[in-house]
Amino acid sequence: MKNKTCLLAGIAVLALASAAHAADKVKVGFMSTLSGPGAAIGVDIRDGFELVAKGDSGKLGGLAAEITIVDDQQNPDTARQVVERFTKRDRVDVITGMVFSNVLLPVMPAILGSKTVYISPNTGPEDYAAEKCDPHFFVVSWQNEDTAAAMGQVMNDRNLKNVYLIAPNYPGGRETLNGFKRTYKGTIASEVYTKLGQLDYAAEIATLRAAKPDAVFFFLPGGMGTNFIKQYVSAGAQQDAKLYTPGFSADEDTIKSVGEPMVGILNTTQWAHDLDNPANRKFVADFQKAYGRLPTMYAQQGYDAAQLIAAAVRDTGGKIEDKAAFLKALQAAKFDSPRGKFRFNTNHYPIQDYHLREVIKDSTGRITNKTIGKVYSDYADPFAARCTMK
Repeated sequence: MKNKTCLLAGIAVLALASAAHAADKVKVGFMSTLSGPGAAIGVDIRDGFELVAKGDSGKLGGLAAEITIVDDQQNPDTARQVVERFTKRDRVDVITGMVFSNVLLPVMPAILGSKTVYISPNTGPEDYAAEKCDPHFFVVSWQNEDTAAAMGQVMNDRNLKNVYLIAPNYPGGRETLNGFKRTYKGTIASEVYTKLGQLDYAAEIATLRAAKPDAVFFFLPGGMGTNFIKQYVSAGAQQDAKLYTPGFSADEDTIKSVGEPMVGILNTTQWAHDLDNPANRKFVADFQKAYGRLPTMYAQQGYDAAQLIAAAVRDTGGKIEDKAAFLKALQAAKFDSPRGKFRFNTNHYPIQDYHLREVIKDSTGRITNKTIGKVYSDYADPFAARCTMK
């Protein structure tokens, strides 16, 4: 960040209350990646989050919502400055929004040290799922290993014996591949880590093809995945080794950018736009009406982050200054999630179902995801047993 002016220029404030007292409004510091290769992720999380407040006349759980939105530029130094502002000057009630583990992990000590609640709408790092679990830290998405663990099981069921792995070299990438390896029983042909933000994969694809795996499991979020899929299919590699991925790399944002080459890719997720429950039907319809596009996993996760705050505000009768009561209400998570069943484990990470989707071309010619089965029911991450928080 070059200077204070640049920081202020990057801030959009949704000020929906004028009263100064804590009980008169809920203050949310929303910091996400809104520029660069990961911007589509941050935008979807933001749009899902704001949809809740917009649908309730600018309120969350009955209190007026003051939401300050900042672009972290996928830069830990920028994030540190924003966190200092949120915790020391703005004194927000909740911080949320971060996309990437390499941005979140450096700032978590400052957030939790200030006793400020952080609700993760995306990354679920191993660090805070085990011994470092904290009463102020909640994850509404998944633990970083979970969706990949589900795909490991899928590939076992499909009798794939030799799989090539590729992911970016940062905590989220490494933990994702660890999750896959935790459940997959076959042979790992190779395990390759690329630069975070890399967009050219010609060398990796050539090396991959030479290894002749049965299949490829990749995790490359945002623009990384878009470029990889385009280049992989263009090289004809999909004919030799089919692509499998967590849902993030085969979601509606990637489908929109890549198009036809996405058809046939299998992916695992905690949510899908075609899950048949009332909360999901409402969410998908409201999101499409507001933004003119199908929501992604990221949008659903942002939506539920806002729903969690709204439920806790509601269940404390708006008395969020009672920190113990607010934390208890957050842990209870009494809201209807579009994903269906959802509850927090003792480490404040989700216990939830995981599904298998396939990218298809439907009867109207639209390329989209279709849910084709359930992989896990009530799945809990493997680190919760090491959390001493009750």
